[in-house]
Amino acid sequence: MITALRQKALPDISSRRMTVFVCGILGLALITVAGNVQASALHAAAHDVRHANGFVCH
Repeated sequence: MITALRQKALPDISSRRMTVFVCGILGLALITVAGNVQASALHAAAHDVRHANGFVCH
């Protein structure tokens, strides 16, 4: 009979915390850019996103 060691597939807690932190920062950056940047090209591209998120842009 062959016995094999099984390893857990889940990453350790610090790796998961870092992933959540980085995703949160990226999300906040996206909302900030979509809601607050006033460059005309970005404004035109993000117009619907601004209204969908409740930002006033006019």
